[in-house]
Amino acid sequence: MRYHDRDGRDVSLAAITDDNWRAVADVAPTDEQRRFVAALGARYLLLSMRGGLWNSLAVLAGETVAGHVMWAYDDEGGAHWVGGMLVDAAEQGKGIGRAAMLAVVDRLSDLPGAREIRLAYHPENIAAAKLYVSLGFQDTGEREDDDIVAALPVHR
Repeated sequence: MRYHDRDGRDVSLAAITDDNWRAVADVAPTDEQRRFVAALGARYLLLSMRGGLWNSLAVLAGETVAGHVMWAYDDEGGAHWVGGMLVDAAEQGKGIGRAAMLAVVDRLSDLPGAREIRLAYHPENIAAAKLYVSLGFQDTGEREDDDIVAALPVHR
């Protein structure tokens, strides 16, 4: 399925490559969001490269790197997790975050054994909460540190 931002650009997920990693590393949220997410995409890239758990993807709006998202599979809990999503401050307010999340949900739902997609967000991150609820994620009642854990069942 194809997703678009409000400007009509295709929003897609792409592998991190020699050609795009610097642009992904430079993705930065607004100053106000830095209490909820990393200050730069570079932190998430390093977690993916060095941690052995997370898988990073570039978020493209047209040909432009507009963000970053990472995902992982939790063997113990049997769920796919979305983490480390950033949309660059210059690209916010254009529907890229929504389109990227829809693309991530589609991608993870197609993986073998996918049954549930989970994520965690800070309770004061109202914009993220509204986005995730609008996509069907529901609060599980669990907490990851102080963050709300939300889940979306995979329907095939």
